[in-house]
Amino acid sequence: MKRRDFLTLSLGAAALTALAAPARAGDRPKEIRIGTQKGGFFPAVKARRTIEDAFKPEGIDIVWVDFQFGPPLLEAINVGSVDFGYVGDAPPIFAQAASAKIRYAAAVKQNGNTQAIVVPKDSPIKTLADLKSKRIAFGKGSSAHNLLVAALEKAGLSWSDITPAPLAPADATAAFVKGSVDAWSIWDPYLALAELKENARVIAWDKDVHKPNAFYIVGQDFVEKYPGLVAKLNATFAAEGLWANSHHEEVAKAQAEATGVNLEAVRRFVDRSTYSVVPVDDEIIKSQQAVADRFTRLGLIPKSITVADIVWKWTPST
Repeated sequence: MKRRDFLTLSLGAAALTALAAPARAGDRPKEIRIGTQKGGFFPAVKARRTIEDAFKPEGIDIVWVDFQFGPPLLEAINVGSVDFGYVGDAPPIFAQAASAKIRYAAAVKQNGNTQAIVVPKDSPIKTLADLKSKRIAFGKGSSAHNLLVAALEKAGLSWSDITPAPLAPADATAAFVKGSVDAWSIWDPYLALAELKENARVIAWDKDVHKPNAFYIVGQDFVEKYPGLVAKLNATFAAEGLWANSHHEEVAKAQAEATGVNLEAVRRFVDRSTYSVVPVDDEIIKSQQAVADRFTRLGLIPKSITVADIVWKWTPST
């Protein structure tokens, strides 16, 4: 999620073209269940009812299901209680390694400014190398997990050089405030809140250690049965992404109202975000495969995987 970089006006036109193409009569479930995480641009999308309006002519209802972070969202897709959802880069890798029934549907290329490793303002930790022997919080299986692994690798440290503290965001927030962890690998809006409320100091951004991506993930059975609907979801979110890139204040206010998060923190988050939705191309697959290979080397996933095996090819209409 970042700024105005990646989706061209031609893709925007393609997205709008795709919106006009209805699914075949036999391709219509009664509802589509979409999994989201805290905040992002989804409160604004919900308020605008663009997704609902796109599928209403086909008699399809949209059901939104909120999750605290990516791994439980993907488990919901795996068991069929959610059809489509948005996550960071690490959750799909853990899910694929566990043989989850998921497919990559689309990507959002990140610019690496909405996730970081932070420390308390007075911490003696200044560099990634200083993380040695420290207790570090992160969401297990989340994109923050990947950030931490990549950061340690860049610093020449191994996983055994730290004391991992796998915590969900709410628990990690409490641990960071109490000082029971030395550092925290975390994403926005929790990152922005830590900066503003706790004066947390960033020692490394995502962009400092690797090329991050986020993804729209779809259930395997759903995309096999309703490929036209998945293409329409991608196209609709792509069009909304174009809108969001040039309407940061509306996005921020909608998120603050929906989540109760401080508006100043949300503005900080939104202003360093991009929302442009693109197909999962060879470059993105290569980057995602590097994440998977890193996890395999460290024994964080039980087997090696090939990311390309679960990529559903989306070709936007022209």
